[in-house]
Amino acid sequence: MAKSKKIRFAVVIERDEDGYYVADVPALKGCHTQARSLDGLMKRIKEAIELYLEVEHPEIGKSEFVGLQEVEVSV
Repeated sequence: MAKSKKIRFAVVIERDEDGYYVADVPALKGCHTQARSLDGLMKRIKEAIELYLEVEHPEIGKSEFVGLQEVEVSV
C-alpha cells in the first residue's frame, strides 16, 4: 500500500455579518466553505480541499504562506 502524502494549506477564516465562519484557501482558487462553528468549519474545509484536489491537479508547493497583515484605509 502506498503512503499518502501530507500537504499543508494556509486557510483564511473570517466571520460574516450573520455569524457564520467562512474559510478560504488562497492557494486553491474557488476553494471555500462556511459553517456555524469553528469545529464544523475545519471539518468542511478539509473536505473541500480533498474534493478540490480530486478534480484539480494544481502544482502544489510553488508558493509559501508568509503571513497576514491588516491594512486600514479611510472610506
